[in-house]
Amino acid sequence: MTLPSDQAEAVRTLVESADPGAVWAVGGPEGPHHGSDAAQGPPTPPDGATPAPPDGVTPTPPDGVTPARDPRGTPVPAPALDVGGLSAVLALWPAVGALVDEGTLSLHTPLTAYGEAAAAGTPAGTTAHHLLTHPGGTAALTRLVEHLAESPLADLAAVRVWHPLGMTGTGFVAGTLRAPLTDLVRFLRSLLHPADGPTAAPRPFTDAWTAQSLRIRTGELTPARGLLWQPAPHGAWTHHGPEEPGPALWVSPRHRRWAVLLPTGTSGGAPLRSAFREAVFAPAAPAPGGGSGPRAGAVPRA
Repeated sequence: MTLPSDQAEAVRTLVESADPGAVWAVGGPEGPHHGSDAAQGPPTPPDGATPAPPDGVTPTPPDGVTPARDPRGTPVPAPALDVGGLSAVLALWPAVGALVDEGTLSLHTPLTAYGEAAAAGTPAGTTAHHLLTHPGGTAALTRLVEHLAESPLADLAAVRVWHPLGMTGTGFVAGTLRAPLTDLVRFLRSLLHPADGPTAAPRPFTDAWTAQSLRIRTGELTPARGLLWQPAPHGAWTHHGPEEPGPALWVSPRHRRWAVLLPTGTSGGAPLRSAFREAVFAPAAPAPGGGSGPRAGAVPRA
């Protein structure tokens, strides 16, 4: 669902007044609809990141993004941004999904079934599902994934997640995940594409994994959580950095819309994040003559 132009202008005004240096974009499965200038330009690997795919094809921006060019018409590479606060969902979550989809990992099987190394440091009976729904479970989950895949998470994500999605500008540099905004766009739009059909995008995880993850998996416990995603108002799901201010992603399969916000820290963090989410996903104000925008429904439960 395309963001109406007046709503998009309100989002732009909000961000530019609160945090002029923030990077942001809003779009759907076809690509970005609106965003900051950093949404322009083809991604290039940061120093120390995984190199381009073996076929040597020059990475191009997602459909709908016009490459930024210098006065001579040469494409300007998009900057690799610090997205370390999003590494759990950009690297770990799809890597877990790939292992689940291929049958290597079962979410409700105790970790001890995968060997002592997989269960080290966790309480008896802990499962991958526990780790995916617990805010402090990513370290143990990373160890489990690396044990099962026999590969560091950085290498596994590059080969099985980022390269298949065309995210060749994404990689860990000195232990911090960095990515251009165009790569984040590729990731988010893939969550809204069907896994098959004429418009399918290459994707390392299935519709079933996405559907499992974007549902409340904690029953009546609070705060409610999906699988490394959290429910947000207006039918959206979010993943954001643990520190405030920090980067944040949102996706709403119901409204076929995604959003990303990378604040600089000058706005105070959470207030801008909440205001940005409301501006992007809240139902449109009633139109003159009695019409109204879409109504937000309830968050689905497992």
